Amino acid sequence: MSYSLSRRLLAEALGSFFLFAGVIGSGVMAEALAQGNDALALLANTVATGAILYVLIAMLGPISGAHFNPAVTLAFALRREIAVRTALAFVFVQVAAGVIGAFAVHLMFDMEIIQFSTKARAGMGQWTGEFVATFGLVLTILVLLRTRAEAIPMAVALYITSAYWFTSSTSFANPAITLVRSLSDSFAGIAPGDVPGFVLAQIAGAIAATMVAGWLVQPEKTES
Repeated sequence: MSYSLSRRLLAEALGSFFLFAGVIGSGVMAEALAQGNDALALLANTVATGAILYVLIAMLGPISGAHFNPAVTLAFALRREIAVRTALAFVFVQVAAGVIGAFAVHLMFDMEIIQFSTKARAGMGQWTGEFVATFGLVLTILVLLRTRAEAIPMAVALYITSAYWFTSSTSFANPAITLVRSLSDSFAGIAPGDVPGFVLAQIAGAIAATMVAGWLVQPEKTES
């Protein structure tokens, strides 16, 4: 079943709102309850993120594809599976709804609604972590789309849950959420000046994954 562009955009907006609110809000709650134990706070943040990802992809995937991420949208645009104009609209609503999600979290937790993060996240190790995290995420989606599409919701949720821990950057893997997290001076935040390095690494990871996935699942030519 195909859906109109307006419904697809609404699905992307709803998904981005709840995903970004889930990441930031669980970070706020985790930091408040962990009493200085960063490992415990990260674990709580991880579980909440993985859980909301599964729900949102399972619910909204059949409508919009459940991108919620400009890196994923870029991959589909490079594969010419989504028009450039539609891709730009997707990215716009992902960012706009994500910003609203961050503001909603601040309102819920009685924080200043408009704020900027002071958490530094920069350096080759962090950028490499973002390249690896985004490469793995996009590769997971593109390969499973051709081999086991029904497994994508669980696989993406489990991948991000794992990547929170095995990457140095705690796996943002999403240019839109990177930008939005700079607007929250909380556990999940990133200083605005560190956003460009993360985004460039994410874009590079998405492009590399698109190339690898295109070759990996390309049908072999058999001799007659």
